[in-house]
Amino acid sequence: MNAKTISIVSYLTIIGWAIAYFSNKNNDPKSELASYHLGQSLGVFIFAVILNMVLTVAASIIPSLGSVLSLLGLIPLVFIILGIITANNKALKPVPIIGVFFEGKFDF
Repeated sequence: MNAKTISIVSYLTIIGWAIAYFSNKNNDPKSELASYHLGQSLGVFIFAVILNMVLTVAASIIPSLGSVLSLLGLIPLVFIILGIITANNKALKPVPIIGVFFEGKFDF
């Protein structure tokens, strides 16, 4: 796979991330684009897990807000779509709001 494809696949579920990771690992010259988007997509997945845990706890404490809080669970989907668009444009731009927290944290 080329770097653009690896970057896009890394945002498609955690299984897609694993496929992209091993594809990039097997490439002799590591692609900066693929490595950057692997880090960003892993950051989005970590954020999604933490957000869903917080929303689950909040919904169990205040059940009447459950439907409103469930809409907040769609935020990671928006970040994934924005990450795919950025990867398709071959840009090394972080995912909005949370992307700067994950820049340089992972070494792929």
